[in-house]
Amino acid sequence: MNPTAAAPAGAAPAQASPSQTLSRGIRALEILAAAQNPLTIAELADAMGVHRSVAYRILRTLEDHSLLVRDDAGRVQPGPGLAVLARGVSRNLQTAALPELTHLANTLDMTAFVAVWDHLDCITLVTVEPRHSSATVAQHPGTRHPVSAGAPGIAIQSALTEAEWAQLAPGIPYRPEAADARRTGYSASHDEVIAGVSSLAAPVRVPGGRPAALAVVYIRSSHDPATVGAAIAASAARIERQLA
Repeated sequence: MNPTAAAPAGAAPAQASPSQTLSRGIRALEILAAAQNPLTIAELADAMGVHRSVAYRILRTLEDHSLLVRDDAGRVQPGPGLAVLARGVSRNLQTAALPELTHLANTLDMTAFVAVWDHLDCITLVTVEPRHSSATVAQHPGTRHPVSAGAPGIAIQSALTEAEWAQLAPGIPYRPEAADARRTGYSASHDEVIAGVSSLAAPVRVPGGRPAALAVVYIRSSHDPATVGAAIAASAARIERQLA
């Protein structure tokens, strides 16, 4: 049999095998991004489930591209090259959202952020903390939580009908709160993602892409939630007009 012969008619095309080395490199970056402190090569190898020599070869390549750096003790942490890459992620959305995030954060005295939908999760894309407050909830870029929990996930669902959601996210229930958010323009949650923390969010419809969410998080606030929700919805609408 000719090994280069075409596949029989109707046969499914063979899928290319994923690159193990690339997958391991990405996994290394994910582990480092989630770590609270720099890791030794041995700690990173254990977290990746590979031999230390394998981890070392991967790290050398990532280091060459400034995606990670090592301190004087040889511990590894994310490098400046990641920040360069991150600037290009949803660039238009980040540019349009930043003034609105700054306004919301300083007006409401709450941490404001944009979350994007990624498979089963919401991932924080960009965040702004209020300028003159020391008691806010930190929400770092790259933070993720299930899309099925919290106001940002509900807001993202509310940008879609239940039928559209079922098609795009089979297996993830469409929350009843999303229907309420479609009516009010914003969603609310408490104690869902972080114990004791509340969140309000509004959907941001991105042309040609999946919806995102503009959100705030707080522990206590003197502001009326409906007033805050309306302000977030108005900011989301201004962002959408810039993206149109």
